[in-house]
Amino acid sequence: MTRQEAKIRVKSVSKAFKKQGQMLTVLDEVDLDVAPEEFVAIVGPSGCGKSTLLNCIAGFETPTSGGIEIDGEPLSGPSPKRVFVFQETGIFPWLSVNENIGFGLRHKSPGERAEIVERTIKLVGLEGFERALPSELSGGMKQRVEFARALAVDSEVLYLDEPFGALDAFTRLEMRREVWRISRATKKTCLLVTHDVEEAVELADRIAVMTRRPARIRKILDNPLPRPRDPDLAEFRALKDEIFEILGVERRV
Repeated sequence: MTRQEAKIRVKSVSKAFKKQGQMLTVLDEVDLDVAPEEFVAIVGPSGCGKSTLLNCIAGFETPTSGGIEIDGEPLSGPSPKRVFVFQETGIFPWLSVNENIGFGLRHKSPGERAEIVERTIKLVGLEGFERALPSELSGGMKQRVEFARALAVDSEVLYLDEPFGALDAFTRLEMRREVWRISRATKKTCLLVTHDVEEAVELADRIAVMTRRPARIRKILDNPLPRPRDPDLAEFRALKDEIFEILGVERRV
């Protein structure tokens, strides 16, 4: 992938933190390119630095060394063109679904804001809940509001940091399929951090597997499986097993 082709380019990024008077290296010479409209998942051992890498790419953390480019330009900080979706929803409990989704659109005219909110609500499947407060919503619905708010500001990139971690198993499965549908409908570039290998295989075009801390990317795997992806298929299980093998996790049948 050339510099012009990459939407996101991470080049030799290292990150160290000072802890109890000692420097702790979390990331060590990480390289990663993400193409426009690509869905890339980052998996790795717990605490290896996956979220730290995502925070660096989003502009919330500054690398100790190395560089990050977005659209061929050096990253200068967070941008409304690139939106974070967290595990714990950040929606405002005192605002309705409509108001939460429209919160980042206050610079728009009332008519434009209403049109965008209505369109986004339809996209994420929240029709009929426009006036509901978060306390009246299920966990999956709250996560849909979180995604809708990110989509409403017309971001180009979605950074997903364990976005389904707080959901029950059934809702996680439902939301995975919804996120893929939404990402393709809106042609967003998506970068997902997850500890769930099955989730990565179901969603991603490519999967970057990180080492233990200080973390590097050990291998990047293409995911050629046709969609929709069935976790019970032998090819799906084989790719999962390959990732677990790279991670050094013994699988027992």
